[in-house]
Amino acid sequence: MCGFAGFTHFSSSTADHHSRIWSITRSLVHRGPDEQNVWESQQISLGAVRLKIIDLKKGQQPMVFGGIVLAFNGEVYNHQELRHELEALGHRFESRSDTEVVLHAFLEWDVASFQKLRGMFAAAFWQQDANRLVLVRDRMGIKPLYWAQHQGDLLFGSEMKTILLHTEFARHLNPQALDRYLTTNYVAGTETLVEGVHKLAPGHWLEFQNGRTKIQAYWTLDFHPDHQLKFDDAKQELDRLLASSVKEHLISDAPLGIWLSGGLDSSTILHYAAQASTQRLKTFSVSFKGRSFDETRYFRQVAEKYETEHHEFDLNPEQGLAATIQEFATYSDEPSADAGALPVWFLSKMCRSQVTVALSGDGADELFGGYKTYIADRWAQRLRSVPMPLRKLAASASNLLPVSDDKIGLDYKLTRMLHGAMLNPVDAHFYWNGTFDAEQRRKLIGGAVSDPFLLPGDQNIGALNRFLFLDQLSYLPEDILVKCDRMSMAHSLEVRPPFLDHRLVEFAARLPQPFKIRGSSLKFILRDLMRGKLPSAVLTRPKEGFDIPAHQWLRTVLRGLVEETINEPAVQQTGVFHWPAVQRILQAHMQRRANLGYHVWGLLILFLWMKRWNIQPPKPTPAQMREPLAAIN
Repeated sequence: MCGFAGFTHFSSSTADHHSRIWSITRSLVHRGPDEQNVWESQQISLGAVRLKIIDLKKGQQPMVFGGIVLAFNGEVYNHQELRHELEALGHRFESRSDTEVVLHAFLEWDVASFQKLRGMFAAAFWQQDANRLVLVRDRMGIKPLYWAQHQGDLLFGSEMKTILLHTEFARHLNPQALDRYLTTNYVAGTETLVEGVHKLAPGHWLEFQNGRTKIQAYWTLDFHPDHQLKFDDAKQELDRLLASSVKEHLISDAPLGIWLSGGLDSSTILHYAAQASTQRLKTFSVSFKGRSFDETRYFRQVAEKYETEHHEFDLNPEQGLAATIQEFATYSDEPSADAGALPVWFLSKMCRSQVTVALSGDGADELFGGYKTYIADRWAQRLRSVPMPLRKLAASASNLLPVSDDKIGLDYKLTRMLHGAMLNPVDAHFYWNGTFDAEQRRKLIGGAVSDPFLLPGDQNIGALNRFLFLDQLSYLPEDILVKCDRMSMAHSLEVRPPFLDHRLVEFAARLPQPFKIRGSSLKFILRDLMRGKLPSAVLTRPKEGFDIPAHQWLRTVLRGLVEETINEPAVQQTGVFHWPAVQRILQAHMQRRANLGYHVWGLLILFLWMKRWNIQPPKPTPAQMREPLAAIN
């Protein structure tokens, strides 16, 4: 696991490239504390940091061979298979590292090699004789890759800071991305909150040559359920795929553990890991002792069943929460309003004291239908048959319910459901996660400006599958995986999600809807597969989101941080937010007139990030630039 950064310099021959690439490379040292190196030529500077996982003695980066320079981040789990195939073609290797296999695969097959890689990765290839740069990102977007063009050159890296550290690059807030952030709690798609900075889409590669940029997909998810598929056959195939994926994800020359929440997904990973491993496994969990959503009794049952070396950390208000949250802005680069980042931070910190690699259960909810929001989508569709005046009356009445301090209390669920039933299905799907609706956004920033979301796939795949498809394209890569990558890599911990082996993803896309959610039973096929294997309490327990009691903590232990960060001068400095609208949200929450903790959390993370990176107001539009002249005339 590593990080990398680089920039071409065809147009800036007088700059001090050597100092700059070292400065940028050192900014990624948390992603690779074991080694840091650079490679430079007249045309390009490349830097790489390395966290040693496979072949601890060799595999240094940037790696150079056959006229190709490679900087690589991630793990390729089928590298041994590819090594044998390449050796049969005449290639010879000096290390056991997967990085060397990736380089030789590119030499042999060029961009066609990406289809052969199985794993999580991002990479930069520099072809010296052709002055050609190729960037690539894994199919699911597990590993990040940012890029930007500036004055004829390409800037790129594993984190956005590798671009923001180019001092001549303007840091203007992107209004379209801002609206998207307020709509979804993250920025979906290839844009970012900084104008001109882009994300390479999952499953794509980018070529930069002779000043021209070309982007192309090498993998696209085909979401077509097979209605002839028999349930028992599908269950056997799921068993085979999980066993294979988990076994591959256990390959490591560094100490390894498993994140265990006591839920179905992480417990499933532990089950297959225990089958594949001959050593006692280490498990790591976060508790919320005294809280209704504490999962301690579940993860302890599972840890005891598999006789793991278990470690746990209790997350409570005494843990220096405010100081920790302020660090997010440095390590997250681009803000994500998922309050689950806080427990993931502490889980990663605890885990790294024992191991270098951890397996997680991320991805199962999006593949097999594990969120209550999918049930909410179904209920909202029924409520939309009720006349709008009655829906509005019910929504107004729900606002009279007493405001609770529960993480997600009945008052919160009911008000969100009734209000969401007045939105279109896609907006409502995002609204369940505590985001701002269109009217709130208009008051906050003067108007919704991003393109509307559309449900992907055709009608024949079913409404549930279309929402799952949407979440696999947006929520999974831009929220779940971003949160996991940034919080874990802040502590130099590699986290691997076996559910996101692309063979498993393609398999899930072929499943009919009833295999995923049946009645109110979420992840039905996975739950049925694990019956008799996991403790019954794990299979029957309600799902708990892995986040914090945001409503209460933002009124109490984190209130000082909110008031220090989100105030009238800070709001006015953004050049886009309207203070009266922001103030109304803060007051409504602090005065317990509404539970708006997730809204306040999203604003808090956003404002901390803008301050940390000195983000400037959006560029004025041509119409805005003409306004003063029009006023004079």
